[in-house]
Amino acid sequence: MTEAKKILVTGGAGFIGSHLVDRLIEEGHQVVIADNLSTGKLRNINPSATFHHTDITLQSIREVFHREQPEIVFHMAAQTSVIESIRDPFKDCQINVTGTLRLLEACKIYGIDRFIYSSTGGALYGDPDVIPCTETTPIIPLCPYGLSKHMGEQYIELFYRLNHLNYTILRYANVYGPRQDPSGESGVIAIFSQLMLQGKNLKIFGDGLQERDFIYVSDIVNANVKAMSSSTQDAFNIGTGRPITINFIYETLQNIIEYSGQVEYHPQRAGEILRISLECEKASKILGWLPSVEIQDGLEKTVEFFRRRVR
Repeated sequence: MTEAKKILVTGGAGFIGSHLVDRLIEEGHQVVIADNLSTGKLRNINPSATFHHTDITLQSIREVFHREQPEIVFHMAAQTSVIESIRDPFKDCQINVTGTLRLLEACKIYGIDRFIYSSTGGALYGDPDVIPCTETTPIIPLCPYGLSKHMGEQYIELFYRLNHLNYTILRYANVYGPRQDPSGESGVIAIFSQLMLQGKNLKIFGDGLQERDFIYVSDIVNANVKAMSSSTQDAFNIGTGRPITINFIYETLQNIIEYSGQVEYHPQRAGEILRISLECEKASKILGWLPSVEIQDGLEKTVEFFRRRVR
């Protein structure tokens, strides 16, 4: 365990952010949350954290830095929907690029020790010729979301060159688990789990043979905690390296839930990739991180969470 720190988590009321906040508090850190609650939930906020209802895209975010004086920043607040980024690329850019830049400026002013950035591997590499992808795979995003997250990475690298702001970039695979929002257009496991438990019919966009790299949320949290003690400035893929089809997810959830409803197949949506998985040897060697939750266990834990929620 690292020495206790004062830590700011943007998006700390959200799906992944709230799990990270819980873990940091368990380890004895003093945690501050900045979240505008556009997708985050008050019920996710750990009562031991200090909460600021604010927006990272506004210059007033500096007031949080001035008041709290954090040592480390985990930047998890983001627009994360591929479909929404295509529908409104200006909003996507405002949140993911301008918001990141606001935070980096504040980090420069207040002398932050390390900036840990939640990026995407699922949308960054587009439809790669070879999977699993390494960190040197060409970056060819197919949607504004992938592009905006990459622009955030480039600003972070620039602030290191100009201002010596230490950083770690974590490129996530498709994250799933408890607290994921089942009401949006992304997060297929959360969406399927809730609909199945409610006995409703499902939609699969495409033939269901498209492949994703699904990683359980606790493995993502572990990677972030490992990044706190890193002394290198670099980007890391965080996934399992195992491609899994949407049909496999459907069939496995069907068995866990004993679902008897129907599934409808619809045309593939624009901007969505066909095949992706992330090779994570670099994270293993440098961060000492490896995924530990198998897909069957992760799906069962996720279903149990949504089972309680549906009840």
